[in-house]
Amino acid sequence: MKMADREGLLFVHSTNEPLLYPGVGTMHLEVIEDLPDVDVVINPIGGGSGASSAVVVYKSINPSIKVVGVQAEGAPSVYLSLKEGRLVSTGYARTIAEGLATARAYELPFSILRGRIDDVILVSDDEMLRAIKELALNAGQVAEPAGAAALAAAMKLRSQLMGKKVVVMVTGGNIDPELFMKALENY
Repeated sequence: MKMADREGLLFVHSTNEPLLYPGVGTMHLEVIEDLPDVDVVINPIGGGSGASSAVVVYKSINPSIKVVGVQAEGAPSVYLSLKEGRLVSTGYARTIAEGLATARAYELPFSILRGRIDDVILVSDDEMLRAIKELALNAGQVAEPAGAAALAAAMKLRSQLMGKKVVVMVTGGNIDPELFMKALENY
């Protein structure tokens, strides 16, 4: 921010930047083009741009599509903010999921998610590690903990999702090889 001010550059905040959201939302437009009769979309929440874009896209096209966000149990700032109806800063992010490791909720995504997202589920690091293994063994997909968080939530909600068309957003595969091996061997 200081450099942008000093050199007259545009600073793009990773979450509180409205110009970011149309680009992030294109992944959800691609989903709805391929699966227009989706019932539920599960999307991880770090800063909130992905989940915010999800509610804008799906709720604009079909308000009956359920959008479920996922946060790490050790970094529940958005979850708590939505439950309390105000911005919450936990001051900590204790999770192996770097993409979900946010210690505070941000104004822009909070204002978009509030009243639009259907639910936010918390998942543990162990649940994300189990989901990493499931993705690797059953889909041949490598995912980092944040990338596997949506599957961890789907596994947790399995009975509620039976018979529904569910999209699980796998949003990243940048995993340390040692952590990947740990997931495969121990979960």
